[in-house]
Amino acid sequence: MSWIKIIVFLSGILLLPGCIAWFNSTNIKVTQEMDKTITDYILKEYQDVYPTTDRQFEAHKVYGAKEKSGVISVYMYSFYLCFNKETGTEGQSGHSVPVLIKLEEQEGKYVVTYYKEPQNDSNYKYALYKMFPRVYAAKALADTGHVKELEKEVQKKAEVWLNQ
Repeated sequence: MSWIKIIVFLSGILLLPGCIAWFNSTNIKVTQEMDKTITDYILKEYQDVYPTTDRQFEAHKVYGAKEKSGVISVYMYSFYLCFNKETGTEGQSGHSVPVLIKLEEQEGKYVVTYYKEPQNDSNYKYALYKMFPRVYAAKALADTGHVKELEKEVQKKAEVWLNQ
């Protein structure tokens, strides 16, 4: 019985710093400027990852954001898709994934200073719960494979581009 108490005690000590950091941060709203910075970063980050296409688009769903000591952590789900003019609105390649992005304001504009996705392996759920607060991790897990609204948003962007 004493081993169980020791394990519970040690687990509490290990989790305490993360809990304190979470409660010492402030909830904030993601602004249009932050939103644009995030999209621009993801488009640039993945421009050479997939086979060459004419245009790429990204949309994301923000679960929440916290600010602590000037660093803004944004917990979100991103949908990225590549298109060619000849294939129209039929996406050629892409991904959808939960993402933790950290932003800092530098010289009057936001800059992405950290970007992380959970590994897509047997530890996916565990990795997601390590990255995200529990409530956001649960939402991201529920959204995995079910992000039709983000897909529609990307399709609309592609349609506008194709009609230009």
